[in-house]
Amino acid sequence: MSGQIIRIVAAVIRDEQGRVLMVRKRGAAVWQQPGGKRDADDHDDLHTLARELHEELGCVMRREGARWLGRFSAPAANELGHVVEAEVYEVAADGLFVARAEIEAVCWVDPVTPGDLLIAQLSRESILPLVAGA
Repeated sequence: MSGQIIRIVAAVIRDEQGRVLMVRKRGAAVWQQPGGKRDADDHDDLHTLARELHEELGCVMRREGARWLGRFSAPAANELGHVVEAEVYEVAADGLFVARAEIEAVCWVDPVTPGDLLIAQLSRESILPLVAGA
């Protein structure tokens, strides 16, 4: 893959039924995992995730039990010609998961049968198949 690399940290958050939380940014057509880019003040990946989840969804991430799932790359869904490289963690979070900041909508998706949602390539081809087997 060529193009400028966008490094992010992304979360897999599951509900009691095993569904995975997905978000859609304002003005975007595709659904993707919540998360975002590291800030200079972020100490580590989990700090980035906790900050992003609170800003975008109003929830509080629990650091304990966080599990690194891997590093995945794919063409960026919202930045043409760029490649997104994501450190992906399965985490638990408490809250109502309300769309805030640049997030326009949230939904819960069955990773085994995500339906006809337009899902970002990174989530569709790497993350959802990984957690579908878990």
